[in-house]
Amino acid sequence: QVPLVESGGGLVQPGRSLRLSCEARRELFSVATLGWYYQPPGKEREWVAGFTPSGTRLYADFVKGRFIITRDNGANTVYLQMNSLKPEDTGVYFCNDFPVAREGYWGQGTQVTVSA
Repeated sequence: QVPLVESGGGLVQPGRSLRLSCEARRELFSVATLGWYYQPPGKEREWVAGFTPSGTRLYADFVKGRFIITRDNGANTVYLQMNSLKPEDTGVYFCNDFPVAREGYWGQGTQVTVSA
């Protein structure tokens, strides 16, 4: 069973929305510590959003006001609502521990392409 499974990506036009999901294996990960990362084409992976231990949501500057991270404890799933998408949001989106990702546990990610 894969530890982290991301889904929900796709091809959308600028200004539209997508909702990503990350289902985590309960025995390995808790949604309380998960966050979202993304890797633009040809660039390094960087963080997008996550929760602090107190439950406060943190966002990278480039997504503030547009993306919302939520979680479902019962389903051990974390979501990323992506609104007002821009071409520069294009990339592969991953979930992992936040703020320090657990290497060796990266999933396949889900591709998001924002293009007219």
